[in-house]
Amino acid sequence: MAAVAGSQRHAMTSTKAATDTSPRSAPKEGSGVVPAEQRRQRLSPDERREQIFACAQKLFALRPYEEVSATDIAAAAGVARGLVNHYFGNKRGLYLEVVRLNSTVSEVAVATLPDGTLQERIDASVTWFLDTLEHTGGTWLALGSGGMGRDPDLERILVEAENDSVERLMEAMGLAGRGEGQEQVRAMMRVYAQLARSGAREWLLRKTLSRRQVHTLLSGTLLGIVRDAVPALTPATGPHRGPA
Repeated sequence: MAAVAGSQRHAMTSTKAATDTSPRSAPKEGSGVVPAEQRRQRLSPDERREQIFACAQKLFALRPYEEVSATDIAAAAGVARGLVNHYFGNKRGLYLEVVRLNSTVSEVAVATLPDGTLQERIDASVTWFLDTLEHTGGTWLALGSGGMGRDPDLERILVEAENDSVERLMEAMGLAGRGEGQEQVRAMMRVYAQLARSGAREWLLRKTLSRRQVHTLLSGTLLGIVRDAVPALTPATGPHRGPA
């Protein structure tokens, strides 16, 4: 379920409403640009960095990488273009940071799962995954493709994000540290991650499945993997002894 948790830590800093209600002050719909009157605040460096990140995240979700400039990002955040370079180096560096933080399941997501039955933990995991995607408008689904070609740094980030997310998912399902058959379990989790990504696209981008249908698909599949497929790999170890 290679996903998405870093995006929740980078929500847009709330802003004051603009006082100018004339048509000139209204941004174009879907532009990702907020009127300057709404953004002129005294923010700490960390808050300013998060604001720039959040605006870039939105713009990269709305447009291909090559159609977003550092100037666009600065305008959306209401800052000088030089601040984008100051905090992230350049547009490429900012894009890579957006991809990294939106592609990885966080430790917090695993730590906050409820105690309970395996089904309850699976339902909570899938709910968290879909809530996060809905919160970001599916930003993660649009990231990591187009505009940069076969960029080695981008590919490295995506591979690392998938590996980290697989380990977190195994931990959440009580499958970490089993020893025998561990690589096969990881392979199953990678296959599941692809299913989760495809299901999310059908729901958020293609609109062919409802959220409830995707939840049923993902939770049922993960239950089958943990309850049936994993124990079949190593029958000598007995049935899965994670959450009952």
